[in-house]
Amino acid sequence: MKYLISGGGTGGHIFPAVSIANALREADPNCEILFVGALGRMEMERVPQAGYPIVGLPVRGFNRQQPWKNVSVVIDLLRSMWRARQIVRDFRPDVGIGVGGYASGAAMKVAAKMGVPILLQEQNGFAGVTNKLLKDDAKKICVAYEGMERFFPKEKLILTGNPVRQNLTTGTKEEAIRYFNEEFGVKFSAEKKTLLIIGGSLGARTINESIIAHLTELVQSGIQVIWQTGKNYFADCQKALNNTIQLLQNAIQQLPNSIICTDFLSNMPLAYAMADMVISRAGASSISELCLLGKASILVPSPNVAEDHQTHNAMALVNKQAAVLVKDQEAKEELITKALSIIDDKQELALLQKNILKLALPDSARLIAEEVMKLAQQGK
Repeated sequence: MKYLISGGGTGGHIFPAVSIANALREADPNCEILFVGALGRMEMERVPQAGYPIVGLPVRGFNRQQPWKNVSVVIDLLRSMWRARQIVRDFRPDVGIGVGGYASGAAMKVAAKMGVPILLQEQNGFAGVTNKLLKDDAKKICVAYEGMERFFPKEKLILTGNPVRQNLTTGTKEEAIRYFNEEFGVKFSAEKKTLLIIGGSLGARTINESIIAHLTELVQSGIQVIWQTGKNYFADCQKALNNTIQLLQNAIQQLPNSIICTDFLSNMPLAYAMADMVISRAGASSISELCLLGKASILVPSPNVAEDHQTHNAMALVNKQAAVLVKDQEAKEELITKALSIIDDKQELALLQKNILKLALPDSARLIAEEVMKLAQQGK
């Protein structure tokens, strides 16, 4: 069988696409997989690193602020449609898989017109523009949230969840304590609660600024903290932490050595194993991981995303008492106060953990791959 997978632009589109490809290859080692991405975008680098070939289209998003510049965008779109037609004709896929992003629109629209059955995967609780445009061309649409019939025909929907990183559940708390104590020179213990703060690989300015504003309370609380700042913010965050500790050491002799500040966490399974509670943005992949692991969470949706989809993702959990939402503009005042209150409340912590675990959809990549293979068989 041959599968054409298209999409990208952000890690939120690329990661599910690669996970689906891996699941297809695992089920059928002889299958052929070709990716189609947008030239100059992240997928052109990430997909070959994952071991798959990729072809780039000269497609770009429309400029909503300066509409007069869209003449060249339309020309590039027409060029992309023509190139996509060549790719489909030469590769002759049995199924096309669209995961969102500019390239997905051109590639899947052309593939559908050429008689290739299409499956879409929508990661967010508020459907992306590309997938909404392709809904009539698709045979099946795999989604991660209930209520997606607001955007897509109900009969096409399959609730599969989002693929997550492999081996996330492999770490134990004992291993995590040993690892962090040796790697970062802290004194973590199983008796104390641990707060994990993650702002994505690039970091989240608002989350970091909220932590800095309340470092004194964090240090004095005595809880254990793993704070991933992101590369761009690390120097400022580390400096703020050092200054806070120095000031407090003058007043408190026995200051606990229990806060890790790092730009990047290379061992996420152990970070999650250590965490009793997580502060995070509300990207689709992050939420799927938190559900799978049953982690009590405070979500701070990024305001800088299309259609405010992170707020929709977060609200799907909040409405089931499975997470707490703090708005980006209110984070500096509320985030740490709320986190310290919840982590100290055994009942609320347990309720959040129990409810978020109910929303977990494991084996998503395998379920999506099975739907793809069914489509391929129907076409034979």
